[in-house]
Amino acid sequence: MTLQCSPRSPVAWARPWWASTSTTFPLHTAWQSVAGKPVPAASPDTAPVIGVLSLQGGVEEHLAILEQLGAHTRRVRLPKDLDGLDGLILPGGESTVFDKLARTFELAEPLKAAIERGLPTLATCAGLIYAARELENPASGQQTLGVLNVTVRRNAFGSQRNSSERILTIDGETVESSFIRAPIVTAVGDGVEVLASTQDADEEDVIVAVRQGHITAVSFHPEENGETTLHAAWLRGCRS
Repeated sequence: MTLQCSPRSPVAWARPWWASTSTTFPLHTAWQSVAGKPVPAASPDTAPVIGVLSLQGGVEEHLAILEQLGAHTRRVRLPKDLDGLDGLILPGGESTVFDKLARTFELAEPLKAAIERGLPTLATCAGLIYAARELENPASGQQTLGVLNVTVRRNAFGSQRNSSERILTIDGETVESSFIRAPIVTAVGDGVEVLASTQDADEEDVIVAVRQGHITAVSFHPEENGETTLHAAWLRGCRS
């Protein structure tokens, strides 16, 4: 599966995030179901080394899925943690906290440089905000990495209670996606491909997934329910 989608992907349904009956995949599972097909874990000799920005946010869930899919993982907190990575995940959480802590630990510039050099990157929810070139509604003094040529609106899906789960169609396959105080992409620049859209509370189409070369960014949390489809497709790009 290649990670791509019509710019107007339909939403099959939406439900409140707290009503989920889905369960996470067991961490000991050796074979994962991806797009309806079993995918073996990579052998240790060929497994990519994937870093997850670990300043705050949904770190553990991403680490668990990556390890399920056979990747080696590393928590990224300091510039030295970027050495030798085959890919990087900017997780969900609080983008303002990412910004403050990354600058405190002198990690922001090395992060930006690594991504600009071509390090495959998956940004989810707050990670999308942190990667964006421009924010419509930044917090006071908030800075971003500016590596993704898009404009983003923070908290566009409303409060935590307005959050929901949605089934998106991506490349003919379904991806279960948790929208929790999620951002949207309001404008895309040169070199950015729209992968998926959904509808907001006003039933307006809004962009929720984009790709710019080696950077894939989504508004939602693919990791919340143990969903592996997105990670598996992205990992194949890290191995190529």
